[in-house]
Amino acid sequence: MTKTAVLVGCGNMAAGWLKALDAPMNRGRVKITGLIDTNTSAAEALRDAFALSDAEISDNLATFLDAHDVDLVFDVAIPAARRAIVETALGHGCDVLTEKPMAASLEDARAINAATERAGRIHAVVQNRRFNAGVRRIRAMVESGALGQITGLHCDFFIGAHFGGFRDEMEHVLLLDMAIHTFDAARFMLGADPLAVYCLETNPAGSWYAHDAAANAIFEFSDDIVATYRGSWCAEGANTSWESAWRIIGTKGTLLWDGEDGLSANVVAGDEGFFRPLAAVDVPPVPDEAQTHGHASMIAHFLDAVEARTAPETVGTDNIRSLEMVFAAIESARTRQRVLIARQEH
Repeated sequence: MTKTAVLVGCGNMAAGWLKALDAPMNRGRVKITGLIDTNTSAAEALRDAFALSDAEISDNLATFLDAHDVDLVFDVAIPAARRAIVETALGHGCDVLTEKPMAASLEDARAINAATERAGRIHAVVQNRRFNAGVRRIRAMVESGALGQITGLHCDFFIGAHFGGFRDEMEHVLLLDMAIHTFDAARFMLGADPLAVYCLETNPAGSWYAHDAAANAIFEFSDDIVATYRGSWCAEGANTSWESAWRIIGTKGTLLWDGEDGLSANVVAGDEGFFRPLAAVDVPPVPDEAQTHGHASMIAHFLDAVEARTAPETVGTDNIRSLEMVFAAIESARTRQRVLIARQEH
């Protein structure tokens, strides 16, 4: 059965959402009946670009929902508007899929989760980088036990990104705007809880950003796992993948992923010698190919959950843990101290 939906926020990112909705796995499952933006000209341009002739334009979500029956709200607005949009949608009986980050603050994220519980609806966050073949295969490898007990996860993100615009003036630009992807992927790969972090933010010489565009963080996870993150958005000369470069260490061996097609693993194959002999082992194939198409797969997963009335993988009550990692890292960088990431009821 086709669901009716409104899309809130008609800026540049909205086009990506509409393309994902038109992917074969999603085509025909959703009808966009409304485009909401305080800048109605942007909404009109989006409607024309995607031939959404049946979609009505509005500058006010509450007013639109008062007048129409809507099943879903797709929230693509700026983070500062997130809480108000989600609470309005939930109050009108809609399920909500929201752009990352989940909220502009942990206070807002917790309020969103509370509102979702009161409404008895589904709220999830777009973490499209989970829906990547490499990430899915690593999760399967960790779960297989082939690497033994996981003891360490290390990821590098180094890209010289010349965005221009608001990011050049944004505080904590790397941690707030990009690291959420890496932190969420790490949490998913490990299937473990973040417990504490020590983080140092810097703005290296030659940076074209006004504020700290590089960060180094050490995370403590449950199960005695240590994870490190080294990242920079002003590192010229040897870009990593946008997915980062990864090393995952277990008691039996190590897996390496370059963030693209390079994925390999070796385990110890003997018990003698200064360096123990190694044997290459196969990394499991993707458990489900349908979960490897990024944003399109994320939306399909959400729609499946809505139809089944089950919790999607990136449900807000779980995804808040990734947001907590971000804000704990920022607090650690600010105070130059180790910060606990306390497990709370969300």
